[in-house]
Amino acid sequence: MAHSFPVTVYYEDTDLAGIVYYANYLKFIERARSTLVRDAGIDQLDMQKQGIVFAVRHVDATYQAPAKLMDMLTIATELQQMTRTKIVFSQDVKREDQVLFSSTITIVCITDNGRPTRIPADIAEKLQKFSA
Repeated sequence: MAHSFPVTVYYEDTDLAGIVYYANYLKFIERARSTLVRDAGIDQLDMQKQGIVFAVRHVDATYQAPAKLMDMLTIATELQQMTRTKIVFSQDVKREDQVLFSSTITIVCITDNGRPTRIPADIAEKLQKFSA
């Protein structure tokens, strides 16, 4: 089941031509993933207290069409793959049914000293409902 997250494009998101600045798509998809994690019942502050956090390991992004000032967008996020050490999400930014930006994001868990660690089983289980 895909997770859906709405975004409105504001002036601060655009360049002088009124088109969304390319780096802002990464902010949009980060907010969508953070909301998905919260909606899955995972408290990232509790994770941090336990000495682990999520970190982006890899981003593959394709820009297909521009979003513009005051567009109403939807970010669709689906879990594509999960192993004991990584989570791969696909994320599409859409205006109605048109995909404007698509990405594949690889997430890992790291300890508070920056070392990779396994994804806790309870967290993996909670994320499963967003698998493709």
